[in-house]
Amino acid sequence: MNLKLISKGAQAQDVQVSDATFAREYNESLVHQIIVAYMAAGRAGTKAQKTKAEVRGGGIKPWRQKGTGQARAGSIRSPIWVGGGRAFAAKPRDFSQKVNRKMYRAALQAMLSQLARTDRLQVVNGIELEAPKTKLLVQKLKDLNQGDNVLVLVEAFDEKLELASRNLPYVDVLPVSALDPLSLARHDQVLATVGAVRLLEERLA
Repeated sequence: MNLKLISKGAQAQDVQVSDATFAREYNESLVHQIIVAYMAAGRAGTKAQKTKAEVRGGGIKPWRQKGTGQARAGSIRSPIWVGGGRAFAAKPRDFSQKVNRKMYRAALQAMLSQLARTDRLQVVNGIELEAPKTKLLVQKLKDLNQGDNVLVLVEAFDEKLELASRNLPYVDVLPVSALDPLSLARHDQVLATVGAVRLLEERLA
């Protein structure tokens, strides 16, 4: 399969890429499962409430069972009392879901393939900035005919690109090692360097 190699003021060329990574059939249910699992793993799961048994106090019966005219009560920490425990108290839990490495790789391949099929994945020789300035990155993306919502994939962490993109709400710069399915799903376009594409082929093979 071929991807478009774009550059400023030059006609688009083609870069040959692996069919296994960039020409895979799209599996919507698998992609959905992986994104849900990825988001679930990010949940803190630290909420905690106390049951009647865990709230301090309430060990003595507030009044005798009969003869007072009051409704019977056994503890001031009953869930129906103000200051009482919760009937079904929430406890800390782990929301993460088991995802096999093979499934995770297959989902990324399916998403990259879909982006390539719809011409939303483009390749560039390299993206270099003279200084970590937002306006320089905006101009660079404009020169490459990129929209406002774009994921820039680079071979390795680039501090200048990272700092320049921080003030752009819909532009993210990620090294291949940090690529995740949610980032691919959130952006309209993906702009990858040739080095990043080769690294993706190697990692997802």
